[in-house]
Amino acid sequence: MTQPVQPDESYLRAVAAATEKAVASAEPLRSPHAGADEELLAEVERWVTEHGGDLLGLSHDLHADPEEAYAEHRSVARAAELLRRFGHDVEIGVGGLDTALRAGVGADGPHVAVLAEYDALPGIGHGCGHNIICSAGVGGFLAAATAVGRTGGRVSLFGTPAEEGGGGKEHLARAGVFDDVDAVVMLHPFSHDIATHPFLGRRQVEVVFHGVAAHASAQPFMGRNALDAVVATYQGVAAMRQHMPSTDRIHGVITDGGKRPNVVPDRAAALFYVRSAEPGSLQDLAQRVESIAHGAAAMTGCGVELNWDHNPAYLPIRHNDALAARWARHQAGRGRTSLPRGIVPDYLTGSTDLGNLSFRMPAIHPMIGLGDANLSLHTEGFAAAAGSAAGDAAVIDGAIGLALTTVDYLTDGALRNAVRDEFDAAGGPLDVPNYFS
Repeated sequence: MTQPVQPDESYLRAVAAATEKAVASAEPLRSPHAGADEELLAEVERWVTEHGGDLLGLSHDLHADPEEAYAEHRSVARAAELLRRFGHDVEIGVGGLDTALRAGVGADGPHVAVLAEYDALPGIGHGCGHNIICSAGVGGFLAAATAVGRTGGRVSLFGTPAEEGGGGKEHLARAGVFDDVDAVVMLHPFSHDIATHPFLGRRQVEVVFHGVAAHASAQPFMGRNALDAVVATYQGVAAMRQHMPSTDRIHGVITDGGKRPNVVPDRAAALFYVRSAEPGSLQDLAQRVESIAHGAAAMTGCGVELNWDHNPAYLPIRHNDALAARWARHQAGRGRTSLPRGIVPDYLTGSTDLGNLSFRMPAIHPMIGLGDANLSLHTEGFAAAAGSAAGDAAVIDGAIGLALTTVDYLTDGALRNAVRDEFDAAGGPLDVPNYFS
């Protein structure tokens, strides 16, 4: 057996060197807003440091016992147990999802939702660091909750299952769970600290071709080859890549190629992920894929069906700079420089269902670094880092950042106005469920 040729890493090394040079001279986002009183912020920060052991215990438990999308029963139970230990009522099974969670404090006034994710990846566990996301989110909520009696307003924690392809946040949004929320805050571990890193919108499509079976040797002329249609589609997509924006991505696999070589396949199928940096360009790219599939069907004499978005489509993230600047300010207090967009290459990214919420209300999704510029998401190396001392530091620093940003929003009316004005200037809320209809 021959071995695959390993990709050359010289390009990655060059990108890493250029990125680190840019990072060294970069300036973080700066906020013109006062935020909350420094004494109150200090009290909230102290709460996290004093109870950091509880948050790290949760992170370690999740990391050691990963559960995949919509099966996170032990994970959500562990988060709920910690919340109840600190006196909070917890509802599990929110919005029709068995592993969704809600807790909250406060009454009338501005309402901030802190989000927690806890699903893992098949085979590599927390290779996206959701143990950090959950623990920091729980800690951020618990710490901010201690201040609500003085800030007014409301703070909620939502545990959102199945970010890894399942679209849990979109299902919850369609169930009305976020209808009274004014802003959402969460974080994501990464190779670098970044206040506003782009994430791509993503749709998925199953392309199924229906042909006519025939004996591939005796009467091939009586067949219509569905596998040929799939191959033509795959090649058409490959040819289109040259003519896509550099930010866009499309990748696929053949999921059904027929049964036996001596029978012309009467059914074949492929699954593609289609990603783009803007909602409009994602819509356009999806239409181009449809045209390729219909062309392949016409070429081969096959019928075709396109099954879009078995799970909800993901929109790109619409970042809120006014709110992200408060995150950056508080991360600076932890010794972290939370970079603006463009310092770390934009193409080092994926997709997330947080994007769907960000087109409904102001949102932030900052990245918190794990101390290794060469880390890549969805790898065994990232999973190891998520359970390391660097991952622990991200839990504590992240919880502090989420809590202090939440308290800023609840107390500073000028900041809230700036956050909303920025959201409205970007186009306001989008009809997400019907956008691709």
